[in-house]
Amino acid sequence: MSFFVTEITDEWGTTYQPTVAGYTVLVLAMLALLVAGCALFGSKKKFSAKQLAFSAMAMALAMVTSMLKVMEMPMGGSVTLLSMLFIVLIGYWYGIGAGLTSAIAYGILQLIVDPYIISFPQMLVDYVFAFGALGLSGIFSKSKHGLIKGYVIAVLGRYFFAFLSGWIFFATYMPEFFNSAVVYSLAYNGAYLGLEALITLIIIALPPVNKALTYIKEMAEK
Repeated sequence: MSFFVTEITDEWGTTYQPTVAGYTVLVLAMLALLVAGCALFGSKKKFSAKQLAFSAMAMALAMVTSMLKVMEMPMGGSVTLLSMLFIVLIGYWYGIGAGLTSAIAYGILQLIVDPYIISFPQMLVDYVFAFGALGLSGIFSKSKHGLIKGYVIAVLGRYFFAFLSGWIFFATYMPEFFNSAVVYSLAYNGAYLGLEALITLIIIALPPVNKALTYIKEMAEK
C-alpha cells in the first residue's frame, strides 16, 4: 500500500498522501471512467466524441469554480461558485449512466487536486460516493423541469454521503456544545451544501439562464 500512498502524521493525526504511482493510478482511473461513460452510454450506444468533449468541459468548469469559494467552512467544505451545477449538467444532458461515470471521475479529479485521506473507506465516501452522487441528476434528464429536479436529487445524494462521512469519520472534531454526532454532521454539511443549492436553484430558475441552459442541452444532444 505504501507504494501508492505516503503516511503523514502531524498534530491533527495521520493522513495519507498519494505517491507518484498513486496519482498515476487515479489519473488513469478518471480517464477510463470518462471514456467508458461515453462508450457505454453514448448516443445510439456508440462512443460519442461530442459527449466526451462536453463532459470534460463541464468537469473542467466544475473544477475551476470549486476553487472560487464564496464561503469556506472551518473543518472542510465550502460554498462555491456553482461548481456542483456543472457536474449535474452532465447527467441532465446524457442520462443516469453517463452522469454517474462522469461524476465519479470528477470525484477522483477532486482527490487528485486536493486529497485528504484518513482511511480507504473515508476516501470512498468523501470522493467517490459523495461526488458520484451528483450524477443522480440523470434520473430526470427527460423530465419536465428536469434540471431543477435533477439538481435537487443530486445535492441530496451528496449531502447523504457528506453526512455519513462527518458522522462516522470526523465526529471527533465535533464542538463541545453539540451532544450528538448525527445532529452535528447534519447541521454542518447542510449549512454549506444547502446554501450553495439555494443560490444555484435561484440562478437556474431565472428565465434567461434557464433558456441558455436549455439551448446548451440541445447542443450537447445533437
